[in-house]
Amino acid sequence: MDTAIASPIVETTGTRTGHPYIVRVPGVCGGRPIVRGSRVAVWHIARLFKAGYTVDEIEQEYPHLPPASIYDAISYYLDHQDEIERDIAENRIETVTARHRLSIDERGFLRFPTSA
Repeated sequence: MDTAIASPIVETTGTRTGHPYIVRVPGVCGGRPIVRGSRVAVWHIARLFKAGYTVDEIEQEYPHLPPASIYDAISYYLDHQDEIERDIAENRIETVTARHRLSIDERGFLRFPTSA
């Protein structure tokens, strides 16, 4: 009889980061650090944390994430602030719209440039 107990979160792909819940998976979120077993980027949790969200409030936004993974994402951010601050800056709406030459209309919708 097999008595091995499987972990409830099994990550078969990706590169470990030294933080048990944080991995990098090629092709997912641009290879940026994410919460293992999800597509939630560390930069996004860090942005919420910096905005004053508590772990409980972040968990309400992402109920599929165990609280330990949220704490680990915050820990990863604190250990790698320069990297994650760059990720946050690269994903600001102003940066994304400028990079892709998008505009925002009066209703708040993103508009792609029209072909000439």
